Amino acid sequence: MKVEMTEEMVRAIEAMVMVAQEPVPTELMAQLLEIPSATVETVCAELAETYATAGHGFQMAKIAGGWRFQTHPDMAPYVERFILDGQRARLSGAALETLAIIAYKQPISRLQIASIRGVDPDAVMRTLHGRAYIMPVSRDTGPGQAVMWGTTSLFLEKLGIADLSDLPPIASFVPDASLVEALEKTLLLDINAPVDAPESQ
Repeated sequence: MKVEMTEEMVRAIEAMVMVAQEPVPTELMAQLLEIPSATVETVCAELAETYATAGHGFQMAKIAGGWRFQTHPDMAPYVERFILDGQRARLSGAALETLAIIAYKQPISRLQIASIRGVDPDAVMRTLHGRAYIMPVSRDTGPGQAVMWGTTSLFLEKLGIADLSDLPPIASFVPDASLVEALEKTLLLDINAPVDAPESQ
């Protein structure tokens, strides 16, 4: 039996399936829309058929008892190419700077990184962690037991080195030796002590 699809019903189902990270159960959508499960099932099936007939690069599929949007199998080569290209995307200068600090000073806490860079490193650290270049390696023994960060084996693999001892001397990248001394002193500060805000440039 063909079910009449109201515009609001269709848009609501599409919206829920679009934002969900897991397949959305028919029963859940029926409960939220306050309509019978059989109606939702029919609407979803008709939507899936509509997308397939239109020849989109995505499809609405019933997986593990729920509905979700997924790329069409025919598009797999392009999707794989896109994902691989995204993984090769260059890191920002801020991310590279943070990665270098972690690589040379590990294990190091987020607050210690912030004291060196003068800015909150959370965003770039999430990027580096998401790409599996850094990871939590221990906890600080001091107050608060801050998470200490270090680099991963993937980081070594990307650089083509066997271990951290193969990293080039940091002096090669720092023209002014006084800067290294200043950074060393910063790392020795009590992480709970207030840190003066960096002077404006």
